[in-house]
This record gives sequence, C-alpha cells and structure tokens, in this order.
Amino acid sequence: MLMSDPLELTLANRLRALRRQQGWSLDEMAQRAGVSRASLSRIEKAEVSPTTAVLAKICSAFGLSLSHLLAQVESGPRALVPLADQPLWQDQASGFSRRSVSPPEPGLSCEVLACTLEAGASLHYPQPTRPGLEHHLVMQSGQLRLWVEDQAYDLGPGDCLRYKTFGQSRFQVLGEQSAQYLLVLI
Repeated sequence: MLMSDPLELTLANRLRALRRQQGWSLDEMAQRAGVSRASLSRIEKAEVSPTTAVLAKICSAFGLSLSHLLAQVESGPRALVPLADQPLWQDQASGFSRRSVSPPEPGLSCEVLACTLEAGASLHYPQPTRPGLEHHLVMQSGQLRLWVEDQAYDLGPGDCLRYKTFGQSRFQVLGEQSAQYLLVLI
C-alpha cells in the first residue's frame, strides 16, 4: 500500500532520482548502502517509511547528511522559519525525532536541529553520512551517553560536545527521562 503523506512520496521520488543520477541499479545501491534490495525498492515506491538508521545508511552511500536529504524534499528554506513551519521527522521505531529549526540552504554552511531521543532509546550510526561533518551538540534536558568512534561522553543539561564524524557514533539515553538536545551541523 502506498503512503499518502506528501513528504513520504517526495522522499521516495528523491531517493529514486538520486540513485538513478548515479547510474546505480537497486542491487548496486543495496551493496553501497548495506540495505536490502527489497527494502530499497519498497522505500522508493513509498510502500514503507524508512527508519532513521536506514536513511542514514542511504545518505552515506550518496555522501549526504540526513538533514540535507530531508531539506531536498521539504519546503524551501526562508529567512524566517516559524515554529509551526519547521519540518518534523519522527522515527517511532527508534524513539527518535528531529525538528529542522534552521534547515540547510545553499550558501549557508550551518543547520540547527532540535532532537529528542526517548527514555531507554539508542541510535547507532556505523559510519558518518558525510565524513568530517562538524557537530555541536547542546543538551537541553535529560542525560545522554554519546560515543564518537571509541570515545564515550556523558552529557547533562547545559553541556556542549563539539566533534567531527569520521567513524561510527552511538547515542544512548541514560535514566528515565528522554534526552532533548540541539544539534548544530556545519
């Protein structure tokens, strides 16, 4: 059954277009992204909504950040982005949501995301979507353990972790409260 959400349909079309621009078959894309051919086919047909982890793998194959991919399918950026117009992406399977506070825009090098990771949740990114992407993570509430490659950092409200991604990263919520943080990408 096709998804009826316009964002999901636009995302499916954009992913298919990106793959075709590269001249890749579904099999080649599956190998590059580490996602099954069947899953990619269903995502490109908008039969299923991809999880954050799957989208991260797909983005890595294209050398795009997840935010840049989503910006390509969301409404165009403006100087003022009211709260009601800030695109929200939710992955209920992992307990992760991200609101694009300041979406990426050509000519600007920074974007800001407001993220929530539910209590008990964890996210693992086996490789960066774009090697060397600069992150500034500012904790707003909750407790978060973040591994950047093999180094673990425990973060609480007000803490800021600055890093660049070249290898794997993992986020794990500590305690009974969800973790809310701002993520600035440069």
